[in-house]
Amino acid sequence: MNLAPLVPLAAVALVLVGCTNANESAKPDAGATRATACKYPAAGQPAKPVDPPSETDVINTGEAKAMIHMTAGDIEVTLDRGSAPCTVNSFLSLAQQGWLDNTTCHRLVDQGIFVLQCGDPSGTGSGGPGYTIPDELSPATTSLEKVSTKAVNYPPGTLAMANTGAPNTGGSQWFIVWDNTPLPPSYAVFGKIDDAGLKIVRDIAAQGVSAEDGIAPIAEAKITSVTLG
Repeated sequence: MNLAPLVPLAAVALVLVGCTNANESAKPDAGATRATACKYPAAGQPAKPVDPPSETDVINTGEAKAMIHMTAGDIEVTLDRGSAPCTVNSFLSLAQQGWLDNTTCHRLVDQGIFVLQCGDPSGTGSGGPGYTIPDELSPATTSLEKVSTKAVNYPPGTLAMANTGAPNTGGSQWFIVWDNTPLPPSYAVFGKIDDAGLKIVRDIAAQGVSAEDGIAPIAEAKITSVTLG
């Protein structure tokens, strides 16, 4: 999918772009509620081969754990199934298929907003999984602290979905917030990273953005693999 470039919020509303059963990780109790309405409509060609996630029997309560292994260090992620079950289901499915392995976090923003964006195997900012995810704008997103009539504060450590600026256009790209970031409440929050992981992201960000393209981080921001549980 064609993902729009980043611009400071002060100028215009920001657009962030960018096997086994995924439900096997972090199972809740047998009586847990499950969502059955996840839909992943086809959208273009995947950046590399991948099977779409299951649309049935998707867990929609509790949390799942993942570890994003980067060349800079390991980032522990807590995924919120209750707030964004379909989004988490997709993330777990991609991780379990190795789709995120050996990919680069292709975009760093260190002015106006503070995010590191990942999830595109092509490294171009326009690659996706060949399907889209519905916007899951639960209170985890909509109840964030308001900082203006159009923006809320996404706090450090937040994990949220990128999109093209249009509704229901999320795919495989997501971003990590490494400092307080004002954005419209249209980027679904689906998890958070731990403090040690936040330090790793901040260390990457501290080296700045490439002068060559004004987008890529100068520091290496490569995901070698993602493990679950």
